[in-house]
Amino acid sequence: MSKDIPLRHRDRFFQIGIAISTLRRVRGMSQEELAEKANISRSLISAVEAPSLPHNFTLETLLSIADALNVDPSDLLNASMFPDNVINKSNMRIDN
Repeated sequence: MSKDIPLRHRDRFFQIGIAISTLRRVRGMSQEELAEKANISRSLISAVEAPSLPHNFTLETLLSIADALNVDPSDLLNASMFPDNVINKSNMRIDN
């Protein structure tokens, strides 16, 4: 999605990107592995996680990433620090 992020939301997108990147690394996953599990491109994962430029992405993308990381989407939205129960969840694939 190429639409610019309003200034009032940029910090939120930045924080979500950091949360995704952090949890992905804690899970021992590469961007390629997360992209495959979320069924999205690695370049989109890279753009979402980019520390220097918040990237606008869809709710569907957020839900797919959350499923691939085996967390509730709200955990990514509310993350400033992950509680132990989120970090220690196994990285089991959620099937439809």
